Amino acid sequence: MVLGRRTLRLPLRSPYAAAKWGVIGFTKSLAIELGTDGIRVNAILPGLVAGDRIRRVLEAKAQANGRSFAEQEADALKNVSLRCYVTPHDITNMALYLCSPFGATISGQSMAVDGDMQSLM
Repeated sequence: MVLGRRTLRLPLRSPYAAAKWGVIGFTKSLAIELGTDGIRVNAILPGLVAGDRIRRVLEAKAQANGRSFAEQEADALKNVSLRCYVTPHDITNMALYLCSPFGATISGQSMAVDGDMQSLM
């Protein structure tokens, strides 16, 4: 991606994508293998999780791109339909739902808790 005269490189996206698809495939395979024993297997796929880690990532990207934190944050959130961060409580709530009687027949699924993230930052 070219920004003015600078080129922005987004390294390590292929390994990230391969790892994420590996988790999804592993989840589905385990669900098939363990389902006959009554074991449910699901994956929770979080989006931009509010906290120190994402703040450090966005600060580093802002500095590398010569932008303010607010500009970098807005750019990241524009890829999220709900324009918000996910909280640790959002992820916990999904885990609790899946473990509850309400999730008794949910298995082999990859549940995105990401505000409808459309692309990587």
